[in-house]
Amino acid sequence: MPNPYAEIFRARGAKGFAAAGFIARMPMAMAPIGIVAMLSQTHGEFWLAGAVSATYALANALFAPQVSRIVDRLGQSRVLIPTTLLAVAAFLVLLVATNQNWPVWTLFASALVAAVMPSFPAMIRARWSELFRDRPELNTAFAFESSADELVYIAGASLSVGLSVALFPEAGMLASTLFLALGALAFIAQRSTEPKPSGATGRPGQSAIRQRPVQVVTLALIFVGAIFATAEVSAVAITEELGQAGAASLVIGVYALGSFVVGLIVGALNLKLALERQLTIALAILALTAWPLLFVDNVPMLALAVFVSGVAISPTFITAFGLIERRVPAAMLTEGITWVMTGIGIGMALGSFVSGWVVDTYGPGNGFWVSVVAGALALLTVMVGQRTLSGGSGHENRQAQPQPAE
Repeated sequence: MPNPYAEIFRARGAKGFAAAGFIARMPMAMAPIGIVAMLSQTHGEFWLAGAVSATYALANALFAPQVSRIVDRLGQSRVLIPTTLLAVAAFLVLLVATNQNWPVWTLFASALVAAVMPSFPAMIRARWSELFRDRPELNTAFAFESSADELVYIAGASLSVGLSVALFPEAGMLASTLFLALGALAFIAQRSTEPKPSGATGRPGQSAIRQRPVQVVTLALIFVGAIFATAEVSAVAITEELGQAGAASLVIGVYALGSFVVGLIVGALNLKLALERQLTIALAILALTAWPLLFVDNVPMLALAVFVSGVAISPTFITAFGLIERRVPAAMLTEGITWVMTGIGIGMALGSFVSGWVVDTYGPGNGFWVSVVAGALALLTVMVGQRTLSGGSGHENRQAQPQPAE
């Protein structure tokens, strides 16, 4: 039986842009936590570190879809070069401002400008779509990318914090900035796999978020992102309460491992079931496996329950991106994918806040109620949106003219 992952990398240029893109997206995980690790050490104030990191994360959630929207019209290289240079320069200013103890407003200003950093996961998926549109290999490629995202989140956050603690406060952010500069340069240089720009198609000012499938999937992924963040916050809180705070990183790693392994398996299968049905099943599993988390009372049980609850994360992402590729016009594919990525980020930010409040107010064991509620809402969103996700009449509408939401 042929290896489906080997098959996708036989495509000309696939190995090059996938490797470069993996490096370029490391700041996705390294920058937010790197800012916290850096400023908490140099300024001794966690509120400031958190505020600057939140400014960057929320601004990036706002800017990234707009950058991707321009990419769809003008092409990747024309947009990625100036936006990446601007982001790299802003990150360097943030490093200098931190090291030289510049006024606090310079920290917020540089973090805000750095938020123009493009969404490289969306750029990479757009290239896979260009290579394998309407072919089963695209599902395998999206599975690989979802698993790669998991690795980035696991390794990137740990590397960023580890460097800052072991070397000097700015080390994690410096490494993140270098990854962005070198990875982006290598990615942009590979012009042969760059998707063709759409030009000025569509009405002026039209956005992919006006597409109903993008709205449904993005809303569902906001709830999934909340589940993702709640698992991390609650794992830390519960292990601390049990007097085994050091086990938190192991538990979080197990959570990502379950998602990573199942994602690779799903990518190797050529499932015939409609993608909207696959997404519904994945979210049903996600909602059901959140319940056992409420009853854990020791670290081994927590690790096992978290592992089981993570198995549906990657399949959810794989089918979500697959639906966007099929239901969104090709002229706005990159922006559509970026909105989904933004939904995940917004959900993680909201999930961290809400679960943190629940833990502080009702105790560590109750933090997972956020996962239970978010899982139910994600499933409900997709069930209500089944007709939209199926294309209405059941036919693909990727090439149809964009229709705004009513």
